[in-house]
Amino acid sequence: MSSQTTSGAVTEHSEHYDEVGTRLGFWLFLFTELFLFGAFFIVYLVYRTTYLPDFQTASNQLSTVIGTTNTIILLFSSLTVVLAIHYMRKGIKKMALTFLSITILCGLAFLVIKSFEWGGKFDHNLFLQLRGNIEQGLGSPLLTPGSSEMLPMGQVLFFGLYFIMTGTHALHIIIGLIWMSVLWVWIYQGKLKTDRAGILENGGLYWHLVDLIWIYLFPLFYLIA
Repeated sequence: MSSQTTSGAVTEHSEHYDEVGTRLGFWLFLFTELFLFGAFFIVYLVYRTTYLPDFQTASNQLSTVIGTTNTIILLFSSLTVVLAIHYMRKGIKKMALTFLSITILCGLAFLVIKSFEWGGKFDHNLFLQLRGNIEQGLGSPLLTPGSSEMLPMGQVLFFGLYFIMTGTHALHIIIGLIWMSVLWVWIYQGKLKTDRAGILENGGLYWHLVDLIWIYLFPLFYLIA
């Protein structure tokens, strides 16, 4: 009896340390993601300081309504993923699946809206203009769509950063959606239960990071005064 008790205690401590180690490793991973976007933010701030009037003009070409809508969607998805974790901890599988499904739908809605926004820029050949400027070594600016005016270098840099930073963020959204979908299947199949809810919590932390990054991207690109 004593041997079984000791064995159970050792197993419990081992699982505890495994969970702590996994959580620590995951936090280190999140910090590397912050460093990546931190580098983007530094480059953005340097160019914004240099070309502020051009950045303001280019920002006016983005839809604040679309940006605000996507911000609300992601903030709401952060709430639903928290609720999914809460009900997972409580062992209420149906509610956990429901709120995780809502989180996934919010992520998909964000990507759909963002694709329409990007599509509008592609329709106006803006992306091709940026590509042309890059191929010319950011030399002479190109013509803006449907006008005889030149596209200033500051606007070229603004939209270049816009495509790179929001595109990288969208890639992280896709990764998060794949992760959440896998967790949904595991919960549905009973492979992920209350005693392993930490796995879902890690997924929630990643999703919160993606939301946090967008909260910074939104004012940087859409609300330049």
